[in-house]
Amino acid sequence: MTTATVTQMKCACPSCLCIVDIASAIQKDNQYFCSDACANGHKEGTTGCSHSGCGCHG
Repeated sequence: MTTATVTQMKCACPSCLCIVDIASAIQKDNQYFCSDACANGHKEGTTGCSHSGCGCHG
């Protein structure tokens, strides 16, 4: 049996559609995010994460 190494996963922001590379993602509270806005829960009321086509929100 071989083991798989996960290198990419969905951004931890619930409404975000982005897939992040774990090596370059923003890590906060043992979760991986694609942007500071997502990692900070969109506290400033910002929507979107600056990635094309993604209109996530907190």
